[in-house]
Amino acid sequence: MLKQLSIYAENKKGALQTITNALYEAGINIWGSVTNDGAEYGINRMVVSDPEKAKEVLTEKGYLCRFVDVLAVEIEDKPGALNTLLTALLDSNVNVDYTYLSFNRDSSTPVMILHTADPEEVEICLKAKGFKMV
Repeated sequence: MLKQLSIYAENKKGALQTITNALYEAGINIWGSVTNDGAEYGINRMVVSDPEKAKEVLTEKGYLCRFVDVLAVEIEDKPGALNTLLTALLDSNVNVDYTYLSFNRDSSTPVMILHTADPEEVEICLKAKGFKMV
């Protein structure tokens, strides 16, 4: 299980660059991210190399940040791999709230980051079905 940093930022030009620049200056690598916009504010969800430091840096810059547990599941780089993962989750009656893609630099394998209501239970379920968690 990974700790995702959710950053709430005003939906305006340059906001995401300001966040990524702060992380860059702090020496923090972004391993995966997705941005969801809203009318006035958006949520930038990121898995980073040092979540605690990232939260500290961004909070000091005035951003509202919180941690969310997410799952990181290795999937094959071939057609149908995501469908196989989602089918396994559906067969286990698991609802996926959102997903985004990352990459395991050690194994050169795509990694699907996903959020569910009960990540600990879902992690046990996926492991039992033969999926590799990162």
